[in-house]
Amino acid sequence: MNAYELARHANAGSIDELNLISIEGGIYLLQARLQGTVGYLNDDKGEIMHLRSVEHARELLKDLPPLPFHLVHAVVHDEMCGMPMDKRDPLRVPISFHSKW
Repeated sequence: MNAYELARHANAGSIDELNLISIEGGIYLLQARLQGTVGYLNDDKGEIMHLRSVEHARELLKDLPPLPFHLVHAVVHDEMCGMPMDKRDPLRVPISFHSKW
């Protein structure tokens, strides 16, 4: 979904939540959950857009109505240390939609 489609869905109230997925290397992906489906914000070439930070995401979202918004991190330290995989959920931290405070 591109920025126009994201705005259209947000203004129509069909987005359940937005998740900013933190990827190793300082990359963030914006995920939108809409009525049982998951989509990612794409750039003009149709590829998944790589965001630089939470503030970069907020800048892109500034004109949208407030939505539930989470920063999502995988629990990578267990994997790095060779710990067995379990059914641990990723760390999901609610973050403010429009303000860094």
